[in-house]
Formats: sequence, C-alpha cells, structure tokens
Amino acid sequence: MRLGLTAIVLATALAGGAAAAPPAARGASNDGLGAYRTGRYRDLFAEQLGRSPAESRARIDAAFRQLFHGDGQEQRVYFETGANQNGPLAYVTDWANNDARTEGMSYGMMIAVQLGHKREFDALWNWAKTYMLVTDPADPSVGYFAWSMNTDGTPRSTSAAPDGEEYFVMALYFAGRRWGNGQGIYDYRAEADRILRGMRHHPLRTGTPPFRIHPGDAPFVEPATPWPSLNNRAAEAEAVKGGMPWPSRRPAGAPRAVTVGPMVDEAHAMIRFVPETALTGTDASYHLPAFYELWARWGPIEDRAFWARAAEVSRDLFARVTGPETGLAPDRSNFDLTPATDWSGGPSQFGYDSWRTVSNWSVDYGWWGKDAREPMLSGRVQSFLYGQGIHGFADRYTLDGKPLSRRHSTGMVAAAAVGGLAATPGNVSKAFLQELWDTPVPSGEQRYFDGMLYLMSMMHCAGAFRIIDGPAA
Repeated sequence: MRLGLTAIVLATALAGGAAAAPPAARGASNDGLGAYRTGRYRDLFAEQLGRSPAESRARIDAAFRQLFHGDGQEQRVYFETGANQNGPLAYVTDWANNDARTEGMSYGMMIAVQLGHKREFDALWNWAKTYMLVTDPADPSVGYFAWSMNTDGTPRSTSAAPDGEEYFVMALYFAGRRWGNGQGIYDYRAEADRILRGMRHHPLRTGTPPFRIHPGDAPFVEPATPWPSLNNRAAEAEAVKGGMPWPSRRPAGAPRAVTVGPMVDEAHAMIRFVPETALTGTDASYHLPAFYELWARWGPIEDRAFWARAAEVSRDLFARVTGPETGLAPDRSNFDLTPATDWSGGPSQFGYDSWRTVSNWSVDYGWWGKDAREPMLSGRVQSFLYGQGIHGFADRYTLDGKPLSRRHSTGMVAAAAVGGLAATPGNVSKAFLQELWDTPVPSGEQRYFDGMLYLMSMMHCAGAFRIIDGPAA
C-alpha cells in the first residue's frame, strides 16, 4: 500500500498539481507523503475536467462575492453590523434557522483567511469574541463559545459545540501565519492557543441553569416553543400533517445541575459530541485529523503528543464506524465506536452532520497521505451515491444505504466531490467533480450550510484550500 501511495503522489506531480514551496526541513517519516511534505496541492478540476486554475479561481471568487456580499435576502449569509472598539463586527447566519452558529462563524473565518479577506475575518472574529464567548464564571461553559445566538447578539444557547471551536483554532493559526499576529483579540496565535488549551484542559464545572453568557446579562431561559424560523415552520407543518406532536422535544421541567468539562475524551483521545458530561460519545464529522496533525506541530507544546494520537484515532474511527458497503458515517457514535442512540431512540444514522466526513478524511489524505484506508472509504462513498443517481441521491440514509429523505442537497454533493482528493481517479470521481462544477452557488432559504460546504469544497477541489505556513504569495 505504501508503494501505491507514493505512486499517487508522483502522479499528482506529473499531472501538474498546484505547487507551493514546502518549508525547509520537512520530510520526517511522521510527516506522511501528502501536501504538508511535498508542498503540492492537487487541482482536481484541472486534472479531471481540464479546467484552468484561472477558471477555478474565478468560480471561487464569484461564490465568495455572492455568499459574503450578494443580495441580502436571497444570496449572502455574511452581514456586517456596526463596530466596537476592536473594529467592524459581522456574523454569518443560518438563514433557514434564523441564528448565528459557531459552525458558520468559524467556517466564514476559514474561508476568509484562505482567500485573503482580512476585513471579513477580523469582523467575524470580533463578533464571536464579543457576543459568543461565555465569560460569566457561574456558567460551567465559561471560556467556550455559545454555539447558537440570535443575530442581535442575544443567546439561543449558553453551551458549546466542539466543531466550531476546532475551526476557530485552525483559522486563527492560519491567520497568524498569513498576516502576522497583532494585539489584543487579533493576536491570532495567542487566541488559538487559549482555545486549544481549553478544549483539552477545561476544568469540570457544575452549575444549575438558567445561565448567562456575560455577567450582567439577563438569565437565558429556553422558550417553551421552538424559535421562529423557516425550518421550524416547515417542521411544524410536517408534524401536524403526520399527526405527530409539536414541538417534538420540550424543555425539561425543573432545572437540573449541568457539569461541563473538556471537549475531548482523554482516555479515547477523541473529540466529544458536547462537553457536557451527561451526554457521552463523539460525532464522526467533528474528527479533523488534518488539523490535529498541525496542532501536534504548532499547538501548545504540552499537548502536541495528544493531538498526534488523536489524528491516528480519528483515522481508525472513520474506518470502523462507516457502513462497510456504503462508507456512510453515523451522526454520532459511542467512544467504543458502536452506534450511539439518536434523538428518536434508534441507532444514529447518516444525517446532515455526516455529510462532512468524506471531506474530512479526504483532506487528511491530501495533506498528510498517512492512511491507505482513506482512498478506499472515499471510493466506497462515491460509488454508493453514484449508484443512487448522482443528480438526485437523498441527503440522509441508514448506514446500509436505505434513504431516509427525499431531498437532494448541494452541500452533500459538494462534500462528496472532495472525496476525489483520496478516491482513485476515474469516471465516478470525475462525475462528482463535474456535478459540483455545474452546480450554481446556493441561494435562497437553504443557502447557509449548502453554501459554506459548496465554497469550501470548490476550494479543496481546486487545490486552493491549503496549509498556510507563512505569508501567502
């Protein structure tokens, strides 16, 4: 298998993959055979579709303009909203759910740093630090970022979701290496180090809600009915039509004590689904071994061995939790890698979070080239979905391939196309790239998650989503 991996790297070089000069002194055996070591990033659109780098960059720039600066009602998800002492403020909104999430804020920052848009990066980071960072010491999530907020900066939650923290860390490290570290909240490396230390070393804290994000805020009390949004109105109509209760879940009665700890499970070296200790397990789509390898080199020295181990654990998780015929990953798994129970009481299946898993391991393979199972997994997912009909496959499945929806989603198409970074080139991989290339930039009600995945996937497939290890050319 090592011979096959070397051949792929050499084939990429011969195919004219986009090159970036690798930093000096790389080449240790634990650096793998991917782009970190070689400095070469595959441009799949050029390799398999014959598109020029200029054509791909034009597509990427157009998508950025639409999603960040297009029409406010139908196109963009980025909105500037005044300024404070640190400069402009901006949020990325999940339009269909009418909120701002750490997921989207951190994705927006990653897109901005990769494409060189410092104003947008700083404005998003300023909004996240100003409104989302929990600073009230009575909230056991203090030091984390509240995962969901109203766009006016008031909370929808006072707890955290690790995927947002992970992307915050990586985007901040890249910002420091691209633009240099500034002062205060714009000392990007110091901010990334603080978040990363907290993810592993957050002390166990217990409190009883209601909590506040900031001292002096009004206590946050979850409303008895779901937040008003396009998605919740659609879900209510569907429930009523099917004779199901609405809302499907209601806030608990008497408040119960909540204990919050680290975002990682130390014994298993895995990212947790949530840092609340009452809910155990992990989410495969939160596993980002491509990032962990960099944290093992750039992060706080005392934690580097942990993140190197976490990268290996994540690669093993991908191989073990995915469907053996489909390559589909569940939304959640137990730490022993058995399926977790989902909200309905059954085993967790392939859902919206899961779209990202094929992209996660494929980018890891492109950057590091350390695990020969990843090409097999990407080929398995692409082959299964291709067999379902590339223009209309469902966006949710059981792990053995039974559809759980009738919706076809751009974000899932985009993430599956990134599988080409690992899958063996051929008609199936090419079909996904062509499908992504031919798909317009998402607009309308569902443009948030679809749009963020679409733009990042375009960047990955064009070789334009890179390890930033110094000022960009």
